[in-house]
Amino acid sequence: MKISAALFLSAVASASAFVAPAAVKHNTMALRMSAEEPTSAEPEQPVVAMEMTSTEEPTVDDFVPKAVEADMSMSMPFMARPMALDGSMAGDVGFDPLGFAKSEQDLMNYREAEIKHSRLAMLAAAGWPLSEVFDKKIAGAFGLTPVLDASDRAPSVLNGGLDKISPAYWIGCILLAGAIDVYGISQKGKEGYFPGNLGFDPLGLYPQDEAGQLRMQTTEIKNGRLAMIAITAFAVQEAVSKLGVIDETPLFFKPITTVVSEYTNSGYIVH
Repeated sequence: MKISAALFLSAVASASAFVAPAAVKHNTMALRMSAEEPTSAEPEQPVVAMEMTSTEEPTVDDFVPKAVEADMSMSMPFMARPMALDGSMAGDVGFDPLGFAKSEQDLMNYREAEIKHSRLAMLAAAGWPLSEVFDKKIAGAFGLTPVLDASDRAPSVLNGGLDKISPAYWIGCILLAGAIDVYGISQKGKEGYFPGNLGFDPLGLYPQDEAGQLRMQTTEIKNGRLAMIAITAFAVQEAVSKLGVIDETPLFFKPITTVVSEYTNSGYIVH
């Protein structure tokens, strides 16, 4: 529109050079009024400059301020970032598609649950295959009955075999978990507390600088999330395939000579 107006004015200006000048009548009253300062006591209202991009008449909606577009989620770019997830927490990539965290308090409660499940899953992801590797050896050394089944599968809800575990073991697990939970609750009132900060660092691996601490927290939560997926996959895989994890992927848990021997006997390697 502005370009068209400029072209029109330039065309008129150039055309006026080829015609005789005509007398122009001036409205002296209009000129005098425009030169005078406004005498109204009311303050002047700011003028809103609008750039018309079309030939349509302006409507009421053209004068209503438009809402600023919200930041988009890093993990799901097609969705808006949840308001409670501002990116300051370790591992926060704006992933909350169901909108569980409606406030900062909700976010802290969910992070407490997530970090607890992450740590338990990391222990389970390591302990599950290790139990299948060493259970029969340890049981044989102490004259006990192995708890693995004939397919080298660890006891689980889907595999069965939980009745082979001594009740004393379950009681000990419940007492230990309860003690850790009570200790964690007692730490919440301390200064500088954040979800999962139990002050447990016997090897002194936790960095002293803020950037290093955030990096360590992010590493822990990422490995914990991966472990939660892995332990779920272990349970489903063994229930479906009827084979232990160490037999499905022996390269990770058995010596290479044993793996080659098993593959040879099963026909995978031809002499």
